[in-house]
Amino acid sequence: MKIAVIGGGIVGLSSAYALASRGGDVVVCEQGSIGSGSTERSVGGIRAQFSTPVNIDLSLESIPVWESFEERFGVDIEYRRTGYLFLGRNEETVQALEETVRLQRERGVPSELLEAGEIGRYCSGVRTEQFTAGSYSPTDGFVDPHLALGGYATACADAGVEIRTNEPVIDVLESTDGDRIVGVETATDRLEADFVVNAAGPWAGRVASIAGIELPIVPTRRQVAIVAPEEPVPEGDPLTVDLESGTYFRPERDGDALVGGNCPADSDRDDPRADPDTYGKSADFEWTAAALETVSRWTTRFGPDTRVKRGWAGLYAVTPDNHAIVEETSPGFITAGGFSGHGFQHAPATGELVAELVFDGAISLVDGSALSSDRFDRDEDRTERNVV
Repeated sequence: MKIAVIGGGIVGLSSAYALASRGGDVVVCEQGSIGSGSTERSVGGIRAQFSTPVNIDLSLESIPVWESFEERFGVDIEYRRTGYLFLGRNEETVQALEETVRLQRERGVPSELLEAGEIGRYCSGVRTEQFTAGSYSPTDGFVDPHLALGGYATACADAGVEIRTNEPVIDVLESTDGDRIVGVETATDRLEADFVVNAAGPWAGRVASIAGIELPIVPTRRQVAIVAPEEPVPEGDPLTVDLESGTYFRPERDGDALVGGNCPADSDRDDPRADPDTYGKSADFEWTAAALETVSRWTTRFGPDTRVKRGWAGLYAVTPDNHAIVEETSPGFITAGGFSGHGFQHAPATGELVAELVFDGAISLVDGSALSSDRFDRDEDRTERNVV
């Protein structure tokens, strides 16, 4: 079985590895260097605190791989499990937290609902008087995405995957009768394949359109900053999210913090779409100032003596309901995209889903209908609320 994977980020490499592990003859075509799309700009979050069954299940299928990554791939990815802490103020947000914690616990996630007075036990810098409730899970955390990507790249090479960098795909090939995708054309070669996997991240919608397919995947710019806070952040603190303002922070090393999320001065708030070829990769001054001002309102740590060290912007590939599309979109053409910021952490499970589609013809690991693009034609509300 010959498979061409478009995209050399974490999802593409995880898919390639899973396909090769089942006997596939796999070629990865990456237009730049490995991970040069979204993966190299990921913050590496790993969590199971999602609000929908399929996202929770994707996490639960992926986390065992992250836990055993060094044993499987020989790379220490610096997995730090400091937890995630979600905070809510208004009645609607608190009710949503109650529902999501109930769902998470039913599916085996050890999350808990917190009253306002309990929040300080997990993050002492929060101004707890501003919040009504929170949710926390100790098994959430983060890894170094560059180390994880390197581990997958080495594993792919060892499994016989051919990885072609600086090899952009310029066309997706159809059979002579037009009823099946049969390969790709790159800038230098023509590759025949039984299946083509679209794992192009922010470019996934563009790749689909080359194949004559329209998918609602929108590249959306998001920003983060690394700062030295006025009050150092303990390394054991959780990634803490104010659900109302959309801002968050988590500890880095030596008391530093990573600050991110949406805020009123986000330069892309009016039109979040971004061109993945030309978007600004540096964090905006206006966004950085507004984000720090916002988090300083609900924590004690980011006072006027906080110093910005660096920042960057990356791209989420977003769908209308903040869920991925993983399916055989047309015969021979498999989509693995639109993860809405969850692609890195769900990559291990996604690779297995792609392998199931190729070798078994259907997804069995999770509810495949929740990841099918035809869900947008159904009258369903499965929007993921816990977006970070």
